[in-house]
Amino acid sequence: MVGIDNDMRSYFFGPGASTKKNIGILEKQRGYTHQQTDIRNTEAILALFKKYNADISLVIHTAAQPSHDWAAKEPFTDFSVNATGTLNLLEATRQFCPYAVFIFTSTNKVYGDRPNDLPLNELATRWEIDESHKYKNGIDENMSIDQCKHSIFGVSKVAADVMVQEYGRYFGIKTAIFRGGCLTGPAHSGAELHGFLSYLVLCAAHNKPYTIFGYKGKQVRDNIHSKDLVNAFWQFYNNPRVAEVYNIGGSRHSNVSILEAINLIERLGGGKVEYTLSDKARSGDHIWYVSDVSKFKSHYPLWTYEYSMETTLLEMIAVAKL
Repeated sequence: MVGIDNDMRSYFFGPGASTKKNIGILEKQRGYTHQQTDIRNTEAILALFKKYNADISLVIHTAAQPSHDWAAKEPFTDFSVNATGTLNLLEATRQFCPYAVFIFTSTNKVYGDRPNDLPLNELATRWEIDESHKYKNGIDENMSIDQCKHSIFGVSKVAADVMVQEYGRYFGIKTAIFRGGCLTGPAHSGAELHGFLSYLVLCAAHNKPYTIFGYKGKQVRDNIHSKDLVNAFWQFYNNPRVAEVYNIGGSRHSNVSILEAINLIERLGGGKVEYTLSDKARSGDHIWYVSDVSKFKSHYPLWTYEYSMETTLLEMIAVAKL
């Protein structure tokens, strides 16, 4: 197993978001080889793929500039990482291991702020979709990505998302696009601008103030544990398809508003969250987003959730207190 990472996460969000610790853990495991490589470096990526060539059976692409707030500061950096980096990996796959499976972690931000046009009702602790709406069980892959505000980050991910689809359809490569809700877990190096649940747990554990931006803290996110996500990847790898797009997240099984997450963290012994409410919402942010994962489950009926909202948080709280 070969991993590629250059710890740009620490550049994006500071030393607390660094991936060095997780890389160190992986390097101690048998069979893992780390490459300190930038996916924007076309020559380096092509050379690496040429080295391993047809021995490569699976490419899992999770590298990204992941924050829609940060992207506006350096649009060239954001686009080069998210779009050009993806193209480099796809072209290297096409040239040196065209029979490999290619899995890409896209984002629900490809739908822009269109989910905010849904009929939403304000409840005591959350915004919730009207029960009569077709998306009452979550948003599916048929939601339009056009005529809405994406953020600079959302646009770069759309470019990558569509390119992964195109390499599947045009070249016949077995590609999958997973449009994620909140992907999280105990190893998530959360930061204020990315990984809200992880960062919220860290704030609770270390008495750091937390700011909620907009929507009274009632904005809803679905959260999927990293192990459940990797299991979804495994299911696809064992029975791959071409250019498939899947919405993936906690769905109705595991979703929470920020206010509900704060209450749940405190109830589970994670500490008290001292927070302030800002009236200013983040540009293009979702008020309510829950993934409909029924398409993926219909293709891969053996896949199921292992983690709930509570069990995910319990793991995160235990790590945050170390």
